[in-house]
Amino acid sequence: MKKRCFWVTDSKLYQDYHDNEWGKPVFNDEILFEFLLLESFQAGLSWITILNKRQNFKQAFDNFDYQKIAKYSESKYNALLKDKGIIRNKLKIRSAITNAQLFIEVQQEYGSFSSFIWSYVNGKPIINQFHNKEEVPATTILSDKISKDLKKKGFKFVGSTIVYAFMQAIGMVNDHTTDCFKYPVHVNS
Repeated sequence: MKKRCFWVTDSKLYQDYHDNEWGKPVFNDEILFEFLLLESFQAGLSWITILNKRQNFKQAFDNFDYQKIAKYSESKYNALLKDKGIIRNKLKIRSAITNAQLFIEVQQEYGSFSSFIWSYVNGKPIINQFHNKEEVPATTILSDKISKDLKKKGFKFVGSTIVYAFMQAIGMVNDHTTDCFKYPVHVNS
């Protein structure tokens, strides 16, 4: 049996996410926006709750198309509030629309959102060497800085904890524990 990170349950969905997505570097703006949206909805909830609703979110939010989301009307916002398949939080739904608009602004300023976000780590993932869950932080100095910078640009639901989870999800930091089969064996120290 494969040894996985401490947070992975016996849920097949969770295992697939851990094995195939979490910690894998993402440079594609469409996928980066998807994770930004999902992480913002996760605030105060467990990640498995979001994973279980991921397909519903995908359907409700036009395949995470930030161009479309940025133009959502008030009637679309109200329809999302009634959608039982997603997290029906007024502020989070509103922030998804705002964040889509700001995402496009960042693209215009930096060429891509990927260029902007990956510039914090010079385009190269930080590979941590954590042995157990006690060592894995909820926030770091870097996530504090990115959070502050995103908030300055107007992004919502981007506190340091959410930003660090986003960084882990998109592979900016690789926090697979050293006993996990996904831990990169050849680490450049």
